[in-house]
Amino acid sequence: MCLAWSVPAAFTYSDLFAGIGGFHAALSAMGGECVYAVEIDRAAARVYEQNWGIDPLGDITDDAGEGGVAPTVRPHDVLAAGFPCQPFSKSGAQKGMEEVRGTLYFNILQVVHRHHPTVLLLENVRNLAGPRHRHEWEVIVRTLREEGYRVADTPAILSPHQLGPERGGRPQVRERVFVTATHDPEGLGGPAPEGLGGPAPAPVARSRELYGEGAVGWSIESVLSDDVEGYGLTPDETRWIEAWDDWVHTFRKYNPGARLPGFPIWVDAWQTVEELEIQIDSGELDGTPRWKMGFLRKNAELFTANQSWCRAWVKRSGVKGFPPSRRKLEWQAQELGSLWDCLMHFRPSGLRAKAPTYVPALVAITQTSIVGPRRRRITPREAARLQGFPDGFSFSGQSDATTYKQLGNGVNVGAVWNILKMHCERDRSVLESTASGRRILAAVDGAPESPDGPVQALFTR
Repeated sequence: MCLAWSVPAAFTYSDLFAGIGGFHAALSAMGGECVYAVEIDRAAARVYEQNWGIDPLGDITDDAGEGGVAPTVRPHDVLAAGFPCQPFSKSGAQKGMEEVRGTLYFNILQVVHRHHPTVLLLENVRNLAGPRHRHEWEVIVRTLREEGYRVADTPAILSPHQLGPERGGRPQVRERVFVTATHDPEGLGGPAPEGLGGPAPAPVARSRELYGEGAVGWSIESVLSDDVEGYGLTPDETRWIEAWDDWVHTFRKYNPGARLPGFPIWVDAWQTVEELEIQIDSGELDGTPRWKMGFLRKNAELFTANQSWCRAWVKRSGVKGFPPSRRKLEWQAQELGSLWDCLMHFRPSGLRAKAPTYVPALVAITQTSIVGPRRRRITPREAARLQGFPDGFSFSGQSDATTYKQLGNGVNVGAVWNILKMHCERDRSVLESTASGRRILAAVDGAPESPDGPVQALFTR
């Protein structure tokens, strides 16, 4: 349990769709006091209460619905919300605000309309900034401007792997959209824009512009523990990896100096180019998408050039008896010698292998990263470190699967910390004009570059 604040809080904040408390960790570590939190998932709410001493269990549609905003939603300086991402996520149907969950943004808007917090800090999946959701993005920007907020035309995008460890970064690719806004009804931050085409502030973070395409020189080893038990691979998983590792070594034996194919290698698509052409001429592949035809052709060319030893490998490996998704290999580790040197994932698209630098985004499903050199999966504690939670953070009383899910649904602490710092710097002149803004600025200016120390201090008895 974290300690209660013994001195007056620098500022107050609300935590909507609170999850297990990624926003809470960052904002409380900056000196903020949570005056309202809500989370509909009972298991996540229990973890939140276990660590932060606040029971957030509830439904935002009850507290900010058609009947208005309840008194339990107290006035606050900062509103934080990682609102539901399913309507915008590539893993969902992408119905946006046509789906009921997408309308939960409007419950946030009700709180905004009632209390006009000085700073808004909203988070969602990268896909919200994509062309398919241009309408949803325009709705968010327009409605916030109607409430008197200074908000950019384009979203802030940031991933923790682009931040150095000195800024609380982590070896995890997790690009997220952040909507940051400052209440500015008097237009102190510049001319009030008319529509989306008018003058507007720049987004506080655009990953490629501020941090470049690459990442900090990460190694997954920075978050791993030694002497871990209970997270090893099953015999079948080991067999699948060993089989494909044999294929990698055999390819290199017969193709010295050649790079392994970068396209997905799929045994079920192996046939000669001549056989593929016969299929095409017969019309059997009519209607096949262009991307898939390219994929089939590359696999046919690979097999044609290597068919003798590939046929022998198919027979000795038993790969035809593997589950369909295990008959595919996505090799993204050109400089490495073996699958066992890699970071691996069992995905529906195949066994993916990459350098053990940083992990893909934690997801709320079973694609837990496999650390090849250690021949095991990352643990829930290691996954928590990837999200910026200290080792004192408790998940006691629940299954690993539930913990992985909560972390996959969570917000990265370091990303929140840096986004808020950049936002306050961008809107400094506006924030300096109000008492609430000055409180936020004082806290943010006094905070160190990294949240790691202050967050850890929240758990010091």
